Amino acid sequence: MNDISTLEKEVKKRKRIAGEWAMQLHDLAEERLPAAFEELPAVAESTYRACQAWREAARALKEAKG
Repeated sequence: MNDISTLEKEVKKRKRIAGEWAMQLHDLAEERLPAAFEELPAVAESTYRACQAWREAARALKEAKG
């Protein structure tokens, strides 16, 4: 059960981080584009990677729960 608890915390942490990156992407789109268009690839890539990390953690948790 301790492993599942650890995995649940990791999923929550990674979901929060992905959400933070999503907000940065949203803010960029809503407030700073088109002037800050050069920031778009880096913010989008970081958002994508954070979402991938969340997905991996969620999969690990699902597998651990059986």
